[in-house]
Amino acid sequence: MRPRATFDKVVDVSCSSPTRVEQDGCVGGWRGEGVPAFAADDLVVAIREIRERGFVVVDPDSGRFGIATGGSLLESGSPGTWPVTAVLPAMYPEWLGDRSFNEAHGTRFPYITGAMANGIATTRLVVEVARAGCIGFFGAAGLSLDLVSAAIDELVEELGDSRDPWGCNLIHSPQEPALEEAVADLYIARGVRRVSAAAYMALTPAIVRYAYHGIHVDAQGAVQRPNMVFAKISRPEVARHFVHPAPARMLGSLVAQGRLTEEEARLAASLPVAEDVTVESDSGGHTDNRPLGPLFTAVQAVRDAAVAEHGYLRPIRLGAAGGIGTPQAAAAAFALGASYILTGTINEACVESGLSMEGKHMLAAADVADVTMAPAADMFELGVDLQVLKRGTMFAPRARKLYQLYQSYPSLDEIPGPERDELEQKILGMSIAACWEATREFWNERDPGQVAEAERNPRHKMALTFRSYLGLSSRWSIQGVSDRRLDYQIWCGPAMGAFNAWTAGSFLAEPEHRTVAQVAMNLLEGAAVVTRAHQLRTYGVPVPPAAFSYRPRRLV
Repeated sequence: MRPRATFDKVVDVSCSSPTRVEQDGCVGGWRGEGVPAFAADDLVVAIREIRERGFVVVDPDSGRFGIATGGSLLESGSPGTWPVTAVLPAMYPEWLGDRSFNEAHGTRFPYITGAMANGIATTRLVVEVARAGCIGFFGAAGLSLDLVSAAIDELVEELGDSRDPWGCNLIHSPQEPALEEAVADLYIARGVRRVSAAAYMALTPAIVRYAYHGIHVDAQGAVQRPNMVFAKISRPEVARHFVHPAPARMLGSLVAQGRLTEEEARLAASLPVAEDVTVESDSGGHTDNRPLGPLFTAVQAVRDAAVAEHGYLRPIRLGAAGGIGTPQAAAAAFALGASYILTGTINEACVESGLSMEGKHMLAAADVADVTMAPAADMFELGVDLQVLKRGTMFAPRARKLYQLYQSYPSLDEIPGPERDELEQKILGMSIAACWEATREFWNERDPGQVAEAERNPRHKMALTFRSYLGLSSRWSIQGVSDRRLDYQIWCGPAMGAFNAWTAGSFLAEPEHRTVAQVAMNLLEGAAVVTRAHQLRTYGVPVPPAAFSYRPRRLV
């Protein structure tokens, strides 16, 4: 067995599986330095020795179960030994998920940081995550093609094309399909090998073309797909689109347009669109607020049915996202069957994120209930909401007011005086006319067709004007514009509050000390400790509650 790295040293590890016998039997006797742990405090210490084999021992006099670490397993009844009823191998954070994930993507840990839009997931964040042995996705959504291209330059320079795994996000843009296509084209041209597909409600030609571009059969007869899609979904019906092959009609259309070859389309007919599907529960940003347990189980059933139907030779891995801000939550996700976990909001509060320091301190003050839903800028007309920070900002009620006006009136000109005054003075901070002029200037540079449509359609003009506030509010929070602090749009899920409670009083309590690598390593280390505690509890050890409360410590 090859050595495997821990956080601070290299050790040789065993691949053996846990063994258990009936309580009145034993698998051998333990002998080592010191005595086994039976008292509550000693049990907690022993449980945290996850990189040592654990022996479940029995006190012959009292019948109590305890834990021994180190030492040796000898034959039952050997002089000076403690009866052993179970032996657990070492537990490593690297082993928490599906090992095919690490093998497929070249990672050390089954851990991903999400692609927070508008560059909040910065290139610096992605680099630090990749160097820690995880995968980071750059937050390309909302940025111009030039900025995304420049970010790819930085990532290739720092990480190479494949030396350390990284990716960018490709967000579904129903209001700007041409932009979605252009971003996908850029990723294909620049050799971006991983994308996080976000906010999709159905497949689009852009994501399908990216998923299957370049697939081929190698010299050994195996199908290789250079591009890897991580589909982030929160509904079983959306998951179905990604775990099945793309529709034949869409593949045929892409071939007819010269955007896929006939060979690529032929091979695509037997491959799912995505082999990694991230099940997103109650999270920051776009979310359906669903609890992870029921949602993950439902998507598992969809995945399993697709595998049975198509007979895929490679696994479709399910990841878990949303609500993961503590080691207990991470351990619970892995226990559900997650191949990997993805964190979002907690990274937004780290030093490497693109959010302003003022915004990071606002996140650091959040509790689990300090979140709410508000209209999303990119899907405003569709009535889609996203989850944002409530504490310290008025963005959510002001954004909801905009959507109420959009629903109530056919055009900007029809908004009555009192409503207009509130809109201009308390929300837009300028006249409606001035706001439209700034909005028109923005869209003339980004997509002149939007301006032409607005001049024909008063409803579209109103939507673009209101969307300008929604879009700017996130940029104000990134730039730290102090006089618009009450309008900060900060994407935030309840995991932030749980993370703050977990790190209170530790070196991770202040945003200035929160790094994405420290956060990731502490979550994974803690999840391994919690998992070990659960294992020992099933073997009869009276695990103290404190064993499930791992505290942060400096690991990198």
